[in-house]
Amino acid sequence: MLRIGVLGAGHIGKIHIQLILELKEQFQLIGFYDSNKENAKKVSEKFGIKSFNSKEELIELVDCVDIATPTINHFESASYAIRKSKHVFLEKPITYTLDEAKVLINLALEANVKVQVGHVERFNPAFIASLPFIQKPMFIEVHRLAEFNPRGTDVSVVLDLMIHDLDIVLSVVKSGVKRVSASGVSVVSETPDITSARIEFDNGCVVNFTASRFSMNNMRKIRFFQKNSYVSVDFLNHKLDIVKMEDIEGEYDPFDVVINLGEGKKSKKLCFDKPNIENTNAIKEEFKTFYKSILEDITPIVSITDGYNALDLAQKIIDKINGSPMLIADNI
Repeated sequence: MLRIGVLGAGHIGKIHIQLILELKEQFQLIGFYDSNKENAKKVSEKFGIKSFNSKEELIELVDCVDIATPTINHFESASYAIRKSKHVFLEKPITYTLDEAKVLINLALEANVKVQVGHVERFNPAFIASLPFIQKPMFIEVHRLAEFNPRGTDVSVVLDLMIHDLDIVLSVVKSGVKRVSASGVSVVSETPDITSARIEFDNGCVVNFTASRFSMNNMRKIRFFQKNSYVSVDFLNHKLDIVKMEDIEGEYDPFDVVINLGEGKKSKKLCFDKPNIENTNAIKEEFKTFYKSILEDITPIVSITDGYNALDLAQKIIDKINGSPMLIADNI
C-alpha cells in the first residue's frame, strides 16, 4: 500500500479524493492540501480526512502525490515533489508551458520516480475495447463538444478539451507530425471556445479535430477509418461500433449488406459489430495503473513524455490560431 496525498481539492480534486479512498488495497490517503481554507474545511469534514496547512508538510509524509491544482500551479507542485523523490500523478495538461514540461522530464529522470499524466480517456472502457480493432488508421474524425461551463475558460478550448483527443490520436498514430492547420472562435471568453484543427502525419494519416465548450449538447466521439474497416468510439456513452468489409464467399445471404465495387472487382459485404463494453470507472483505472507502475517499476501507461507530446501538439495548434486573426462571435 502506498501513502498518497492530494494537492488541490476543487472539482477534480474532490473526485480524486473519493476514488482514492475507495482504492483501499492500493493507497492510504494521508490527507490533502488546498489553498482555499474555507473549501479545505468543507472537504475535510465531508470525507473525514486531514487538511494540511502546506503542501510541503503533506509531501514529506507520503510516497506519492496526486496534483489536481489549476494548470498554472502544476510545475511548482510537481517539481517540488519530484525533488523530494516522490512519485507524481499529474492532471492534464502536464504543465502550463512546454519549457516547464521539459524541466519535469529531466527532474523525473534524475530522481528515478514515476510521473503519470491524467489523460483519463486512455482508460475509457470504450476506447480500451476498440484497441484490438484499430490498425493503421489513415483518416480520423474527432468531435468533443460540451455545454458551457465557466470552469476551465482561463485557457483555450485546445487545452481545456481538445488535448484529451490529441493524446488519444498520438497514442494510436505512431508517426511524426507533418503539417498543422487550425482556426478558433471566441464566443464568451478571451480565448477560443470553438476550435477546428487538421493534423497531417508523415505516414499519410489525416486527422480533423473539432472542440467546442459552447454546444447545446455534449458529444465525445472519435471515428477511425482504415483499410476495409471503420471504428467509432463514443467516449461519453461508452459505446463502440465496428464496420468491416469482407469478401463474399459463394452465395451471399439476402440479408447481407453488399457493396458493389464496380466492374471487374469482387463485391464485399458489410459486417457490423457492437462489442459489449465493460463498465469501469476510468479515473479509478488510471490510479490503479499508477500504483502498478510504481510497484513493478514500469513506465506508466500515460507517461510524462506522452504528456509533453500532447502539450506540444496543443501548443502548435494554439500558435496556428494565434498566427491568424481570431474570430469573435459577435462579428460572425
